[in-house]
Amino acid sequence: MSKGKLLINLEPKQGFNDVFRIGNYGMNLTSFGILKLAQGTSYKANTGEFEVALVLLGGKCSVKGADFSFDEVGRRKNPFDGAPHTVYLPRRTEYEVVAITDVEIAVNEAPATRDTAKPTVITPEETRTFSIGRDNFTRNATVILDEKFDSEHFYIGEGMIPSGNWSGYPSHRHDIDNPPEEIDMEETYFYMFNPSQGFGIQKVYTPDGRIDETYTVKNYDTVAIAEGYHPLCGAPGYQMYYLWTMSGKNNRGLISSMDPDHKWVVGK
Repeated sequence: MSKGKLLINLEPKQGFNDVFRIGNYGMNLTSFGILKLAQGTSYKANTGEFEVALVLLGGKCSVKGADFSFDEVGRRKNPFDGAPHTVYLPRRTEYEVVAITDVEIAVNEAPATRDTAKPTVITPEETRTFSIGRDNFTRNATVILDEKFDSEHFYIGEGMIPSGNWSGYPSHRHDIDNPPEEIDMEETYFYMFNPSQGFGIQKVYTPDGRIDETYTVKNYDTVAIAEGYHPLCGAPGYQMYYLWTMSGKNNRGLISSMDPDHKWVVGK
């Protein structure tokens, strides 16, 4: 991946809004976008040669296809209102999303070379939430779809950072397949804030300095992380939410290596 801007902003309009597609920003396994629908409107698509994960950011909808019908998906009003519903769709699947209320959905796509799990709703009760870190790098992580689920590439979850805290710290990376120490997985971070005018800081850097970027991230920003360490922090006074979608070529899991310069913080 060449050095350059890895931050993309898209305040969603009605319909499907691409943030980026395969091949952009050094990402070979990851496409991401936001689907925004007003109550009573709909969106039709075919997954084609991709597996798709629809994470409901807020609102309710139905998702239907030839062989499945999920009549009411979604519960929370926004990402700060509990864990999400997620709809997983395998390759070569036609589907229609109909908005029961106004709804916003994060659309994750990854190329699929095999048939994976059938269309599935992952409910909030099927996710798991736990606390990571301590002091001012404490945050909550909610795992939505992990290596136990029959997906070819996805490992998806959400992070919630309290006022003024850090996440992804000590700085970690996962761009080399060297299990059990590290797994090669691309990642996107999609951000929202409460109140909405909040902001945070995202760092992406490689050990050799080829990439050394620092971004101010705001509502509806997305950062593409094909490689490198990627810590982040939120401004005091605001809750900072981020959806993290990792896509692994050969392996999946929460397995990363820490920047040796900062690893000592864990044992302090």
